Amino acid sequence: MSKAELPDQDLDHWNAQAYNAAASFVPQLTTKVLQCLEPKPHEKILDIGCGDGTLSARIAAQCQTLVGLDSSTSFIQTASEKATGSRANTKFFEHDCRRLDDPQALDRHALLSGTYDKVFSNAAMHWILRDSGTRAQVLRDVLRLLKPGGSFVFEQGGFGNAAEVHATLTSVLRHAFNVPLVRIQQADPWFFPSEALMRSMLEETGFSVEKVEIEYRPTQLTPTTADGSGGLEGWIKLLAAPFLDVLDDSQARAVAVKMVCEDLREIVTRVEDGRECQYLGYVRLRAIARKPQ
Repeated sequence: MSKAELPDQDLDHWNAQAYNAAASFVPQLTTKVLQCLEPKPHEKILDIGCGDGTLSARIAAQCQTLVGLDSSTSFIQTASEKATGSRANTKFFEHDCRRLDDPQALDRHALLSGTYDKVFSNAAMHWILRDSGTRAQVLRDVLRLLKPGGSFVFEQGGFGNAAEVHATLTSVLRHAFNVPLVRIQQADPWFFPSEALMRSMLEETGFSVEKVEIEYRPTQLTPTTADGSGGLEGWIKLLAAPFLDVLDDSQARAVAVKMVCEDLREIVTRVEDGRECQYLGYVRLRAIARKPQ
């Protein structure tokens, strides 16, 4: 698939306020991946797809230095503001993490080979690896950036992640708005690999794979809000925005979101302690891969 056929990843749909309303649970549900990372006081860590820096700050408190990269201008501004005056050992840079071999607009030392003890990523690699044309190079660059014996630790969506949303979005766009299936597939912003595929990709790159695991983890969404920024509606508007961008106008996108939410409401809603909660079928893939000595 050519770059022209891929969703426009240069569009910045992200901002900290919208993310906190729709997906504030993401940096909170990180116990297992942080146990895999095990940051140590002497380590230099690179966080790719760092978002607004919430999780980065927790890691930085346990390591020597942390560099965070994200393609979102808004996220990097927020992360940098959070770090100012509180974390002298953190730096954040706006950068397209699909192109770790291109140091443009970065501190010239940030992407030197053999710089980091660990490279980390949480809930970002399924975006970063979406482009099959840059996928292999991203993994090669992570390997290059690590010191010998260093490790790449990450968690991302795995095969079947949020399948109910994926299927419903496809159906609504295809049958209600007559969007060709191939166009919907091209707009899909996510890469959710199986355990076997991720293991083979890492091994082919040259990593020694210590762990690749899949976990089915139904995840409670944020509360619904009157302005539509929370709950299932907020999740779709923000995290599935590239799907919605196949529609030409905001009114059509609003109708599509409403239709998807209506179709999914009974599927994702549970009653707990007398109140309704919404859950999506998250599937997480975690991995630890080491650069040989």
